[in-house]
Amino acid sequence: MADRFLELHQIKKSFGRQTILNNLNLTVNRGDAVVIIGKSGEGKSVLLKHLIKLITPDEGEVRIEGENILQMDFNELSIVRRRFGMLFQSAALFDSMTVAENVGLGLKESRTYSKDVIDNIVMEKLSMVNLADAADKMPSELSGGMRKRAGLARAIAHSPEIMLYDEPTTGLDPITADMINNLIVNLNDRLNVTSVTVTHDMKSAFKIADRIVMLYQGKVAFDGSVEEVKNTTNAMVKQFITGSSEGPITE
Repeated sequence: MADRFLELHQIKKSFGRQTILNNLNLTVNRGDAVVIIGKSGEGKSVLLKHLIKLITPDEGEVRIEGENILQMDFNELSIVRRRFGMLFQSAALFDSMTVAENVGLGLKESRTYSKDVIDNIVMEKLSMVNLADAADKMPSELSGGMRKRAGLARAIAHSPEIMLYDEPTTGLDPITADMINNLIVNLNDRLNVTSVTVTHDMKSAFKIADRIVMLYQGKVAFDGSVEEVKNTTNAMVKQFITGSSEGPITE
């Protein structure tokens, strides 16, 4: 029996008059590598941010191991958020800090570790993303792919149980994007994490997912394995994964 880890139940979210998520339901089992696809504006990143209550729904429940995080107080929510790591689309590095300082920031702010322990963890995580030689560099000295890897090292610094990836290959050339994909796959396996990734990049989706979920008009329109997506007869899914302008999906 599947271990239901993360659940979005009957989620509704609107911004002004625009409904983004409309009674959306999604379950992520422990150990899943779920990829969320869908055209721009379908609420993929909005969904991701609901999982750690960066966005609060108008209606519905967000559960982790059965507990509704929307009912948690600040301290309870802070504890839950420590179980997550997140790679933001822009990597979200602080320009005034070195790579090492960026990676170790969360550990330093937790006031749990000594400086020596933090330094060791930082170098370990940077080595995992093949960036140990860049520890003393500033973000402005990094390429786009290196910035993504630095952001990834920071996201895994506290050994999270759940990784959230928001468009991890956006803005990268195909070779660098594939390097990021390989890192995600290897880290997911090595750290034994559950992951949820938002992407438009179908090559990336096919490589890192064991399950692909497509959003359309604020709901889950398709949920299946990589092979089921590749072999689907669903016209909507086929149109999206082939990038065709002809089909049921319109502007």
